[in-house]
Amino acid sequence: MLRFKMPERLLCDGLSRRDVMRVSGLSLLSGLTLPRLGQAANSNIPKPSGPAKSVILFNLLGGPSQLDMFDMKPAAPVEVRGEFKSIQTSLPGLQICEHMPNIARMMHKTALIRTVTHGYNSHNPLNIMTGWSLGNPAALSPDPNDPPDIGAVCQYLGMGPEDMPGAFCLPCYPGWGESGMYPGLRRPGPYGGHLGSQYDPLFALCDPTFDRKPDRPYYGTAIALGEPRMPSADTLPDMTNQRLNHRRSMLTRIDKDFQQGFKSQSVQQLERFQDQAFSLLCGSKVRDAFDLSRESAELRQTYGRTLFGNCMLAARRLVEAGVPFISVHAENFLPNGSFTYDMHENNFAMLKEHNLPVLDTLLPALVDDLEQRGLLDSTLIYVMGEMGRSPKVNAKAGRDHWPQCGFCLMIGGGIKPGAEYGTTDAIAAYPASNPVSPADIVATIYQQLGIDPHTMLPDGTGRPISIAHGGQPIWDIIG
Repeated sequence: MLRFKMPERLLCDGLSRRDVMRVSGLSLLSGLTLPRLGQAANSNIPKPSGPAKSVILFNLLGGPSQLDMFDMKPAAPVEVRGEFKSIQTSLPGLQICEHMPNIARMMHKTALIRTVTHGYNSHNPLNIMTGWSLGNPAALSPDPNDPPDIGAVCQYLGMGPEDMPGAFCLPCYPGWGESGMYPGLRRPGPYGGHLGSQYDPLFALCDPTFDRKPDRPYYGTAIALGEPRMPSADTLPDMTNQRLNHRRSMLTRIDKDFQQGFKSQSVQQLERFQDQAFSLLCGSKVRDAFDLSRESAELRQTYGRTLFGNCMLAARRLVEAGVPFISVHAENFLPNGSFTYDMHENNFAMLKEHNLPVLDTLLPALVDDLEQRGLLDSTLIYVMGEMGRSPKVNAKAGRDHWPQCGFCLMIGGGIKPGAEYGTTDAIAAYPASNPVSPADIVATIYQQLGIDPHTMLPDGTGRPISIAHGGQPIWDIIG
């Protein structure tokens, strides 16, 4: 729900402060207030410029198993090493899981970080999107005092096209698939936080189907199908052109009231935000980016035609449109399945029959597609989850939560191809060298975007807070 909130009084024409403007479904401008506008309009920080112009996050929500994917330990005891074998990759000396043959052939283009470690034991992507690992792990909704994510900072600093949001979240907000069982669940992470919700991403919508009936509740292996779609004037209930024009007229009257008390440049920026909101509803540029029918059948098949493959194809189209930050989340769809990577049981079947085939299809397709279009050098892809999995396989053939050690795969955007960073102990339980925090990951991304990771932005009380929360760029993988 989008609302402009006004002071506690009626406006000159009798309009209440409540519900001055509502536009269901979009989050681009919700929470827009004069102080927030002032921060954006009066910022003297120059627009960033780095080797990466766009970033794509593929969040393996739930926590991917490092031991069964990119940090296999074939010499470990059977209860640790699991069921899969390793295969040689295109990077000499590096082996990964046998069920990722396409990724194995492109590992020379990637940078592999094996030692992501922290203490934030939660299924919220807050830490990997903000670098902040001190939040409340039990939180099931975003807090306005949370730090802003990378996309919010990009928008605050004026990055991206004028007629589109600077950040998108696909296929929906994290937690959407569970909302039927847990009403109100909306996992923290991709939000403007203390910068204000006008810097939230545009959240896509989806209506997934499944390729088969899951073989068990929560931990089944069904693959999600479908496409992300944007909330637009065509999909919003009763949102006719007449009503949109009426809302614009209301905002014009509100502007006049503002001008009686405020003459700053900040207030004058309101029109640009209004125009952007109406452009989203009535224009075609965002809808065009989501129109996957414009792509060839051959290319769509290359991405896999799964829900997440289609999200990645949409992400590439958004990169072409100049969007700085796109996050794709391997969403949970209860009761059809668990978190895609939250594998407390049935770990190996979930990986072999669902997770790894989907990832092994869409990631090489995205990399090749960007490379052929000359966009890989200016697009940074990072693939990770909010934690790793426990070294020991449990009694239900699953692995449990393990934030002490996990991986991150980075590609493009000025990242050094073929880099390997960090080593783990004999069972991939703890870093043995070069531990990396989520803040370091986020700082590296800011560095590549041309944003000083030590930049301080004001929180809700005006106190300056570092956007990377003390993280340092991982210089060994930049080059």
